This record gives sequence, structure tokens and C-alpha cells, in this order.
Amino acid sequence: MNYIALDEFKKAWVFRHKELPIDDQDLALIKPMSASRAATLWATMVSKEKDHPDFFVVTEWTGDPKSWQQTLNWEAPWEAGEPELPSDIIDFLNWENNTTVYFCMSRDSVIETRFDVFKRHWQNFMFLADGSLLLGKKREAVVQFMENGQAKLGCRPLD
Repeated sequence: MNYIALDEFKKAWVFRHKELPIDDQDLALIKPMSASRAATLWATMVSKEKDHPDFFVVTEWTGDPKSWQQTLNWEAPWEAGEPELPSDIIDFLNWENNTTVYFCMSRDSVIETRFDVFKRHWQNFMFLADGSLLLGKKREAVVQFMENGQAKLGCRPLD
């Protein structure tokens, strides 16, 4: 089984927040991965060595400063209640709305959705920003959302 029911996801409350409602159609497209599927994706796209963003090392792309080109603040627009993902991030990623994206929090915690769903509900996802990475399927551009309110924009190697 590749996914678990959203109700079984231990942090599902972020998608049921009263002040940030998500309609049922979009909720159905927010798919937490099973731990085994998440681990496979993490090892393939994020890190073979480390389980969590706190431990990234320079020997892998995630910890290499050369992977990151720009840093900007995501927290100010989030606190201001901006309804959509900041345009600087959207412009940098330059992804189609139907791009499959992975919000990677740790080796055993990855959520799959579509980019248009992520853009509409980015505020919900930011409750989980702790070095979390937003990756696109077969896409080089990446964003890392830091707990301090910064977002690092960069590129990852495509396998």
C-alpha cells in the first residue's frame, strides 16, 4: 500500500484547521504516503544517508550550499493570510498545476499532492515546515521551508 488514509496521518489536523478549510475534493488529493513508500521516495529523491532535514550533510545535494540559489521569507505572507503561495516561489518553480509534488518532512513522512492543491492550501502545509522539502516529480527545482520562516530555493540533481 502506497498511501494511508488522511485520518490515519498523525498530523492530519493541519488539513482540518477551522480557519483554513479545505474542500473535500482537494482533501482527497492530499495523500500521506505509507512509511515504506515514503522511505523509498526519500532515499531516491532526498537523502540516502539522513532521516530528517536537521541532519543533512554537505556530501549530499540537500546539505550542499551550492544546491541553493536564493532565500526568501515565507512566514510574512503566511502570517498576513495570503491565500496563495508567494509568487516568487511559484515563479521560481515554474511548474504546471497538474505537476505531482511531494512535501517531504522526514524519511517516514511524505505527502503527495498536485501543485495546484499545494498552492491553494500552502498555509496548511506550513504548519509542518521544519526543513520540509517541496519536490516535483521529474523536476529539478526545489524549495526547502525552514522553521525560521525562510524558504530556500534551489535545484536537485535528477536521477
